[in-house]
Amino acid sequence: MNEYINLSIENIDNEHICCAIGDPKHQNGVDKKKEWIKSKLKDGHVFRKLNARGKTFIEYEPLETSWVPIDGKNYMYIYCLWVSGSFKGKGIGKELLEYAISDAKKKKMSGICTLVSQKKKPFIGDKKFFEHYDFKVVDTINDYELLALQFDSLETPKFSDSARKMEIDSDDFTIYYSNECPYVEYEVKELSNYAKENNIKLNFVKIDTLEKAKKAPCVFNNWANFYNGKFISNTVLNANALKKLLK
Repeated sequence: MNEYINLSIENIDNEHICCAIGDPKHQNGVDKKKEWIKSKLKDGHVFRKLNARGKTFIEYEPLETSWVPIDGKNYMYIYCLWVSGSFKGKGIGKELLEYAISDAKKKKMSGICTLVSQKKKPFIGDKKFFEHYDFKVVDTINDYELLALQFDSLETPKFSDSARKMEIDSDDFTIYYSNECPYVEYEVKELSNYAKENNIKLNFVKIDTLEKAKKAPCVFNNWANFYNGKFISNTVLNANALKKLLK
């Protein structure tokens, strides 16, 4: 039987958070991510992981306080569901999702939702996996989709009006990011240094409040790239990836 752990104020300092295990360069990002989780626990944030050294977890919280430009009432929002490597194919993803669904029902929610895409993208959920559990598309922006498993018909979540813009006023390469992901702090530093060394105009916009997240000008889960005023991807970039994009 698989054993799981839910992070709490009491155990978070002594538990790993799956994504960036054992990589010293991401330690600052891990610390920032843990601080972010601590600040969100009061909102009903849940980070549940397999009690093992691996990338196997689900992370969710009530939609009203989730840092995404999605509107709705009485829904849970799944930020991330990740099972990787040797842990795949063992029913762990199923158990994690079923726990979140059961938890949402116990809390009398109207449903549970998450962000996916028509074609698989990094840092975005697997559409087919969620559809297997009867999640349905309830809103769409380009090839990004909002999936929801509705327990009743009282509410249906949707992308915010700001998210539908998918553009900003600046033509400079601009990155929106938040500490939802432990990888971003290192990449922001790497990209900043690369831009400075190569005289590239690069802007960063940190999403560090719920209000900023709800008003993000694009589909946003933890990172968003803009160039010439247009949204181009949600891929977390390193210096090499930025160099290729700019070419």
